[in-house]
Amino acid sequence: MIQAGENPGPAATPVPAPYICYRQQSAAELLAEPGTLAVFDFGHAAAGSADPRHLQVPLETLEGTAPHEVWRVTAPITHGRVGALRWSQGGGWLFAALELDEREYGGPAGAAQAAYAALHAFMRRYPAFRVLRIWNYQGAINEGDGDAERYRRFCDGRAAGSGNFFAAGYPAATAIGHHAARDRLQVYLLAGIGAGTAVENPRQVSAWRYPREYGRTAPGFARAMLLPARDALAISGTAAVVGHASAHVGDVAAQLREILTNLEALLGQAGLPTGFDTTAPLKAYVRHAADAECVRAILAERLPGVPVLLLHGDICRRELLVELDGWRYA
Repeated sequence: MIQAGENPGPAATPVPAPYICYRQQSAAELLAEPGTLAVFDFGHAAAGSADPRHLQVPLETLEGTAPHEVWRVTAPITHGRVGALRWSQGGGWLFAALELDEREYGGPAGAAQAAYAALHAFMRRYPAFRVLRIWNYQGAINEGDGDAERYRRFCDGRAAGSGNFFAAGYPAATAIGHHAARDRLQVYLLAGIGAGTAVENPRQVSAWRYPREYGRTAPGFARAMLLPARDALAISGTAAVVGHASAHVGDVAAQLREILTNLEALLGQAGLPTGFDTTAPLKAYVRHAADAECVRAILAERLPGVPVLLLHGDICRRELLVELDGWRYA
């Protein structure tokens, strides 16, 4: 087994993508299954455990009972902790997560800088691995005006803490506001042996090229990432943005339909068949709980049979009401 700090060396061929799905079994049962890289609970009241692979995500579900999200690989797993950072790895894949209290770092920018600097330092132990996908969950994401908005301050700190972390290209990413403790910042990532292929959306300006009106520091992420074996697409948080402008302000149904159009364009750009199927788990982040039924109905009509987890979360622009991310297997 590979221990933290060891370099497994380059893979002769790209390793198969992890299998990501939603399951209703208990976390203990899922963690006991061979090849479990990570298990995620949703909701700030969800029960945690001492296992570093078990992460409680502070986003409430808009379903009756939230399933667990499970990451599986076909290999033995090792795991541990390095200070506040938790990690697991196996089969050429690595999960790492960090949760910080912003009050200990002077606010959103300082916490984001500390989180990304710590993740960068940890990933130096694994030179054969590349970060392919990152999730960021921040409390009160839209609080503050102009450059003082908490999300914009997070972007400032993320860039400062990353240094040359993403010199070879940005990973896919999501940034969503949670409604748990205001100062709780959670960041986790998926890394794999070998480089993926970043995919941009022809309907949208690349996020890192956004004009100054969206903040001092443009968001640093790719719209999607084709994993090294080209067998899965990791889809970033996708909203109703056309060019760089928010579309259909105030209309959740129109925004969702625009998102679905953006996703189809993204799949085409990645060279994947259009549409989603029962193996393609998605998340829908919904700003207002009252909009959940509308979102659920449109997704059931447009994406029948596709597993979608509805979560109560704030989008990084306050005029945006819904956002989707997830996976598409080739």
